Amino acid sequence: MKKLLKNNLFILTLIVLLWAKLGYSQHSNKITAALDEELKEIIIQQELKYYNQSQDTLNSIYFNDWANAYADKNTVLAKRFAEEFKKSLHLATEEERGHTKIISAVDHEQKGLAWNYNSGRDLVKIDLNHPLPPKSAIKLFITYKVKLPPNKFTPYGFSSNREYFLKDWYLTPAVYDGEWHLYSNKNLEDLYTVITNTSIEFTLPKDLYVVSNFHESQKSIFENKQQITLLGSDQKSGELIISPNRRFTKHITPELTVITDLQSIRYDEISSGISINKITKFLQESLGDFPHPHLLVSEWDYNKDPLYGINQLPKFIRPYEEQFQFEMKFLKTALNSLVKETMFLNPRKEKWVTDAITNYLMINFVMKHYPDQKLLGKLSNIWGIRGFHLAEMSFNEQYPLLHMLSARRNVDQALTTPNDSLIKFNQKIANRYKAGLGLAYLADYTGKSNVDQSVREFYEFYRLKESTAADFKFIVVENSEKDINWFFDEYVSTTKKIDFKITKVLKTQDSLSVTLRNKQGTNVPISLFGIKNDSVVSKYWFTNIKDEKTFHIPRKKEERLVLNYDQTIPEFNQRDNWKSLNGFFSSNKRLKFQFFKDAEDPYFNQVFYVPVLNFNKYDGLSPGIRLHNKTLLERPFVFDFAPTYAPNEKTFVGYGNFNFRQYHGKKRLYVTNYSLRGSTSHFQRNSRYTTISPSIGFGWRPDNLLLNKRNSLVFRSVNVFRTIDNTLESAGLETDPDYNVFNAKYTHTTNNILNYLSWSLDAQHSNVFTKVAYELEYRKLFQNNTQFNIRFFAGKFISNKTPGDSNFFSFSLDRPTDYLFDYNYLGRSEGSGIYSQQIIVAEGGFKSKFENPFANDWMATINSSVNVWRWIELYGDIGLVKNRGLNERFVYDSGVRLNLLTDYFELYFPIYSNNGWEISQPQYDQKIRFVITFSPRTLTGLFTRKWF
Repeated sequence: MKKLLKNNLFILTLIVLLWAKLGYSQHSNKITAALDEELKEIIIQQELKYYNQSQDTLNSIYFNDWANAYADKNTVLAKRFAEEFKKSLHLATEEERGHTKIISAVDHEQKGLAWNYNSGRDLVKIDLNHPLPPKSAIKLFITYKVKLPPNKFTPYGFSSNREYFLKDWYLTPAVYDGEWHLYSNKNLEDLYTVITNTSIEFTLPKDLYVVSNFHESQKSIFENKQQITLLGSDQKSGELIISPNRRFTKHITPELTVITDLQSIRYDEISSGISINKITKFLQESLGDFPHPHLLVSEWDYNKDPLYGINQLPKFIRPYEEQFQFEMKFLKTALNSLVKETMFLNPRKEKWVTDAITNYLMINFVMKHYPDQKLLGKLSNIWGIRGFHLAEMSFNEQYPLLHMLSARRNVDQALTTPNDSLIKFNQKIANRYKAGLGLAYLADYTGKSNVDQSVREFYEFYRLKESTAADFKFIVVENSEKDINWFFDEYVSTTKKIDFKITKVLKTQDSLSVTLRNKQGTNVPISLFGIKNDSVVSKYWFTNIKDEKTFHIPRKKEERLVLNYDQTIPEFNQRDNWKSLNGFFSSNKRLKFQFFKDAEDPYFNQVFYVPVLNFNKYDGLSPGIRLHNKTLLERPFVFDFAPTYAPNEKTFVGYGNFNFRQYHGKKRLYVTNYSLRGSTSHFQRNSRYTTISPSIGFGWRPDNLLLNKRNSLVFRSVNVFRTIDNTLESAGLETDPDYNVFNAKYTHTTNNILNYLSWSLDAQHSNVFTKVAYELEYRKLFQNNTQFNIRFFAGKFISNKTPGDSNFFSFSLDRPTDYLFDYNYLGRSEGSGIYSQQIIVAEGGFKSKFENPFANDWMATINSSVNVWRWIELYGDIGLVKNRGLNERFVYDSGVRLNLLTDYFELYFPIYSNNGWEISQPQYDQKIRFVITFSPRTLTGLFTRKWF
């Protein structure tokens, strides 16, 4: 009776809130549009009835004009692309740029209205001729043209085969609730506009087909044109997909009507229909009735937000059964479309709510229909793969795995972070998965029926109505019989890590005394499972563990106790989550050797092995084996060894390092690295060098992770030991064979595809010299698509006790001696031949070779280049070189640079320098220089930088 009274009171409270919130008139929008295929333009006449729902008098109204975000290189969209290392919009021609041209704007009295764009060019402010009081309406009439861009920048615009993808293509009113919510187009699918009743009369060639999220009410054909009327009731904006082919089909199910072009080549039409029926029934049971005539589920929408992970393998690799693949693809796209059409929260500030509901329902669907589905699908049964822990993981375990991929790198962001402040990986994957996993965590703790009921009630009460995250919280809290404030205060609003450990277990005949430690201090519930023969025999929830706490539980023949056994909780570290009850030795983790890399297996100490093949002139092609403990998730302590066999020297070479990385949360000083590295190789025939280098490094970053700014300070001691073949007199050592250099280096980097800036201050000290150096590099991509690069280097010896005829520690114009063995030279000691032509742009950074390229006092140089056509550039270097006892001398060179892949693969062709016209001199092919990088880690950084 008490619960019934509570539920009735809860429902009454919601009705009162809704009545207060929704007692207003509706906006209406009438659009007459015509497509000009030749010009790729849409001519629009728009009549908008705007109702002032606020308590304020308005003197102007803001409109979203996201179609104008493609207008030039200075829009917010163009700048966002630069942050993501995409320069397609910056390099676009004027003909390719989309834009809006407003022809006229008048009010109901046919009086002209003044209007102007914001600095981002995608928001329009229209000034009213008369103030608009609260609870009153005004009609505006706006005529304009929208020039469509090609769909190579974003999914929107036109394609080469007469397809048009129209979204956010007409003016929509921004939201005002006491303040204007003005959000620019950042390609994030989060337009925030008011709910309207909209009619669109669209004229286009009669041989094109149109599908829309709006309802098609009528269609007429005249001459070679057709006019289609589309109606949207209580919707936000109309989306159109126009194509010369009729590829969409209508599925009428008992729950709702679906229009879709999603299909699978190997999944027949009848089976697809059965799967669609299954999904629409699931959606109706989980949420409720869909209020519109049909739901549009398109391949276009799916491609904008695909199933990330194993699903994106090439199509000839089919990890999943066709039915599962199709249903997951359809379910995700349908959920995204349904939520977008019916649940109207602020999509930029409160997107975590819809992310939570969408991904929670996807987790539920798999649990209900595919409980045994593996993450790797059919690949899990293949010999060589089935031994991996990744092959044992269930499909739903991808949610904590991919969220933790961000958390372990210390780039995770709170779920309440605005959508446009998230780095791409968090915006597309990690935060969405954490949100859905959070509701699954809550369901496991409070009872699944409570959370399911909350999701359904939130949908039913706020369907087609403006709502907030506070509304969602109110419903979830009211439906829970437990205190769940921790979920919103700790899990949702912060990036605090969840990490518990079983520290001690004391056994009696009929009970267990279990001591748990909260390693991170995040006060959330934790589950404890009793396991016997891989079956769960007991389960408990423990709360309010602020530091360490002991609990007593009955003994039920458990063989081991495991925290978070079902992986529902996104725990930071699960390697210490279990205790065996069968004695000390059974608690020790066994060693497990695996090929390549795997997900973390908390029950084993994993060591991975990978064949490697290194090369330099003296060692030759050196095969070997790399042993390391790097899993898919970053871990604090890492070891990495790679012994290889050098056939030319008939001995072993290689490297090894230990590294401990300590993250400091979201502070400006966010990471400290402790490292011990060593390597050994040959720098000449039968001449070996060995380095041992302990170091400590600190990293800083701004609060806004999108800025791509990083600062680092590294202290290291480089210890070098060398031996040389006595028969190589010409390669005799200029200095003592063994030496030590203490090195301190501070580096600042701002990484942006339009403006790249990096500078460093480097100090080195040994028993024979002390020197400092400053280096600055700047790259600028100008408005006219010209790219300019400039680099400045200045180095000075504070003291230099090296012999006068030794340049081993001197600054070098074109090829540093690399006495710290930092650079990957293919032929370290070569003075001629192809190996000597390798250049690593460091110190002087010159490309031409000079007779005396060294400076044992000071050196200052400038290197610059400018592109003349795509990746062809002209370069020029100038500098001053000063040696002890001699006057400084001026040096210069110039030539052509083929910048095929900056810093990774470049070619330099000298033309003119202090040596004269080099291009006309003999053996010119030996003067050509090249930059090449073989490091897989360096190359993969090109592709991961836009995500992290």
